[in-house]
Amino acid sequence: MISPLHIQTVREVVRTGSFADAARNLGYTASAVSQQIAALERACGLVLFERRARSVRPTSAAFLVVSKGNDVLSALDTLERELRTVAVGERGALQLGSFPTASARILPRVLAELSRVRPGIEIKLSEGEPDELLPELLDGDLDLQLVYRYDLFPRTWPAQIVETPVMDENLVLCVPEEHPLAGGRTVRLRDLTSETWIASRPESSGAQALLRLCSTAGFTPNIAFRSNDYAVVCGLVGCGLGIALVPALGCVPAPGLRTLKLSRRSPQRHVTVLRRTTNTNPLVKDAMRGLAEVARTVGAQISGATGPRAEGGP
Repeated sequence: MISPLHIQTVREVVRTGSFADAARNLGYTASAVSQQIAALERACGLVLFERRARSVRPTSAAFLVVSKGNDVLSALDTLERELRTVAVGERGALQLGSFPTASARILPRVLAELSRVRPGIEIKLSEGEPDELLPELLDGDLDLQLVYRYDLFPRTWPAQIVETPVMDENLVLCVPEEHPLAGGRTVRLRDLTSETWIASRPESSGAQALLRLCSTAGFTPNIAFRSNDYAVVCGLVGCGLGIALVPALGCVPAPGLRTLKLSRRSPQRHVTVLRRTTNTNPLVKDAMRGLAEVARTVGAQISGATGPRAEGGP
């Protein structure tokens, strides 16, 4: 098999016309050069040099190796330079997965900053619920996946996955502005037993967390409307069709909407990022750093914007 080393050696022997001179220029012994040439001749089944007493004469095969080999060495040199740019994060691709509220509130600023500091990279985003995208992460189609879990609906991840916290967000109660409780600062969960509720789809962890939370107060919520789109949920609340318990990231401004805190410690939704333990993409570190920085900013915004009587939330 022809190697770059063989090509370089043949090229230098052709240039100098001598095994000894080529060896001196390449930093080898003359014996090593002779052995390399002999090995290449055996591999290709051709004589590359006619040996003379004090010099060697290249054959047409040797000139062919030099002619075509220069292109090969140039291509390898280009490949090496490009690989170095990938290794330091100047080029390459980053595949991200996320759920909708993080896609709307966290990722835009992260991706914009990554594109600014790494203009040569390609970024792709897939959106879906945690369980929908997890197989893609495990298969290596995603580098990072933003996911969530609720206090009242814990979950675990496969052993080959590393989970890193991004931010914690309170669950806030959204009520219509004309609701009798809208003028208060906080509300007790047990005072909501007769309310009409708006929630996410039954199989969602948000809906399951609501059921478990209400069960601690001794009742089952009467859920009349369901949507996994928090803009829809908040819009329905603003129109007076019911109340909803939503994560702070999902509290979307809507006419006629008020937000309240639960009187006891508010349950939380925890946003984390998953990655495979074997992932070596150098862009992952930049993305993780960007997520942490943006999450701090967004966390401060939503903690101040979802206080008592805040209209519409963030």
